[in-house]
Amino acid sequence: MGAGGRANAPDGAVQKGDYAIRSKRSRSAKDDLRVLKALWLSKTNGKDHAERLEAFYGPQADAYDSFRTNFLWGRKPMLAACAARLEDQREMVWVDLGGGTGENVDLMAAYLPLERFKAIYVVDLCHSLCVQARQKVEAKGWANVHIVEGDACTWQLPEELGKASLVTFSYSLSMIPPFHVAIERGVSYLNPEVGLMGVADFFVSSKHDLPLRQMNWARRFFWRATFDTDNIDIGPERRAYLDHRLSRVWEMNSQGSIPYVPVLRAPFYVWVGKPRPGLGAQAEARVEAPPCFPPTFLYTQSWEDPRADMQVLSITANDVVLTLTSGGCNALNLLIHGAGSVVAVDCNPAQSALLELKATAIRRLPFEDVWAMFGEGVHPGIAGLYERQLAPWLSQTSHAFWKTRMFYFHSGLYFQGGMGRLIYYLQLVATFLGLRGSVQRLANAPSVERQVEIWDSLWPVRFFLHAPQWLVRGVTSLLAILLFNRFVLWFGGGVPCKQYKLIQRDGVCICKYAARTFDAVARTSHLRHDNYFYYNCLTGRYARDNCPAFLEPRHFAALRDGLLDRLEIVTGTFLDQLRSRKFTKVVLMDHMDWLDSAAAKTVAQELARAVVPGGRIIWRSAAMVPPYNAMLARAGFQVQCLAKADQGYMDRVNMYSSFYMGIRV
Repeated sequence: MGAGGRANAPDGAVQKGDYAIRSKRSRSAKDDLRVLKALWLSKTNGKDHAERLEAFYGPQADAYDSFRTNFLWGRKPMLAACAARLEDQREMVWVDLGGGTGENVDLMAAYLPLERFKAIYVVDLCHSLCVQARQKVEAKGWANVHIVEGDACTWQLPEELGKASLVTFSYSLSMIPPFHVAIERGVSYLNPEVGLMGVADFFVSSKHDLPLRQMNWARRFFWRATFDTDNIDIGPERRAYLDHRLSRVWEMNSQGSIPYVPVLRAPFYVWVGKPRPGLGAQAEARVEAPPCFPPTFLYTQSWEDPRADMQVLSITANDVVLTLTSGGCNALNLLIHGAGSVVAVDCNPAQSALLELKATAIRRLPFEDVWAMFGEGVHPGIAGLYERQLAPWLSQTSHAFWKTRMFYFHSGLYFQGGMGRLIYYLQLVATFLGLRGSVQRLANAPSVERQVEIWDSLWPVRFFLHAPQWLVRGVTSLLAILLFNRFVLWFGGGVPCKQYKLIQRDGVCICKYAARTFDAVARTSHLRHDNYFYYNCLTGRYARDNCPAFLEPRHFAALRDGLLDRLEIVTGTFLDQLRSRKFTKVVLMDHMDWLDSAAAKTVAQELARAVVPGGRIIWRSAAMVPPYNAMLARAGFQVQCLAKADQGYMDRVNMYSSFYMGIRV
């Protein structure tokens, strides 16, 4: 009988004890009501802590696990986060302090084989819960799991086992009055090199706390008073001491529903830390600002052609590059081309979350999983991958965004976000108009010549080329109202009002601007083999030989082998980053199109201050000659026009009117 396996007992032998019987049947409302009665109505009197625990848990011990499956929401993310960081270790020791019925052991089996642990100790002071835990160990046949009925503040780990790789407090630290002692005891078990402490519990913040923990006074008062009636102290002191005593490596703050209790959602946190010498050092985990998400991201991919960028940027290992994040593909491309450091900044935290997910997937997943997620845009096993391999490594703001959006990878990532939804609806319209088959033939044409033939055969193209001009003008006006109005342009195409006015300033109507863009792409660029931007729009996926660089196996391997360590993802303004450090290269994309004159002048001045002499900046614009070119020239840049739309096809995206470079002189 191995650890984690089942004993070779006769059928029904493991049915001894109340645990085994109850674990085989579904939760009943009667059991749940009994637990709720204990939670909300029972008194927890006793002359010492052990008696108080027994008074509280004794009446509900046999129904404890089933009810708390839908109540203790932090247990699984805590175990997943710890398991993800211990996946390379063997012969580990795990101590679960206040481990109750041993349910954490059962849950951990979904993240790490229990055979990896040479010993697991579940320590709890409550007799009734320990009885349930022993019955569970017998029923499961866990030879390496030991149930200890004892005090988490005084129990000693057997010396012959050495140090522990993992110590956990799962909804138990708030029930231990001398929590400093319990934490110190847990720290004493830990291997100082590789040990981890994981904590999940309910909480309230202090009046002034870290941003992602902060609550208003009403929530602080209500939840602390509510839990206090059950001798559960969820105040901020415990986590403050954890931050003081250990080095925080990952944290999540959230809230979860309570069975049979509508509306109310109990706040909980997950905290993972590691030992460090001395006291008072700064925690390692980044303190993030509270997320303030728009509904979602606007772009799933970057809409600037990196091939054209690389031809003029001359990237070297000495470069510190600032770029807008957008879909993140081009930031990764800069790393692939050898940039020494890349800072990707976006004021939309959802765009940061998208790039962080891409980077985390590259680091943590095999290539085929990454291809399924970001090549096909669909991954049928994404829920399990996210829980076990991705969520434990994401920042809290990114996890807050993605935890409710994994369905994107079921319905198709590239039909999500502002532009993705627009593409999805345009495909529905194409299907309604009988163009779906022609669109797919266009996307998969074997040559540019055949592609042009298919393009010219589309009845909308033939209509605009050959119909009477009065009719074309009427249809164009209708399209401008329905498809190219300000709302669709902004929320679906990422074209703000100021950029729209730049197009009008050149005397070009928006319909002709769009027609110029797409017609040149269809006639010049081979969609199937050399234009992943529009191939993705037409098919909702990439092809193995037609995709962003990070999805090519050799570049994926290079990113995973260390290039990603040079990437910094920042949610904030472009201007703040310019003021924070020096750069050798800056990729503005079309950022300055979005600014008014005063803001553009400020950016030009800050670019002159932040970009080192000889450094380069590049930008694209919806205008043939953007008005801020003169500002950049006055600020100290030698401005060069690289391409214009009136000169013909510009690049594979071809969505702008001009492309410029500035050299700091």
